[in-house]
Amino acid sequence: MSIASQVIDIIAQQALLEPSDVTTDSTLEDLGIDSLGLVESIFAIEEAFDITVPFNANAPTESEFDISSVGAIIKAVDGLVKGQS
Repeated sequence: MSIASQVIDIIAQQALLEPSDVTTDSTLEDLGIDSLGLVESIFAIEEAFDITVPFNANAPTESEFDISSVGAIIKAVDGLVKGQS
């Protein structure tokens, strides 16, 4: 399974949607994911990929981890995964 499809699956689960309803252009707000859902998504992503996401839930806009869209999250996770090897 690709990083993109895993991230989409995780986000879809948080939004209680089908993965097919989640596009790379979707924002978390579009999908109805609130701040708690975002934190749970980050934890799930960290666990799924065995990475540490540089994200501060208290200051999400100041984070190096781009959460502006699903595509941005996929790109950020991809970078973190590649940075590990």
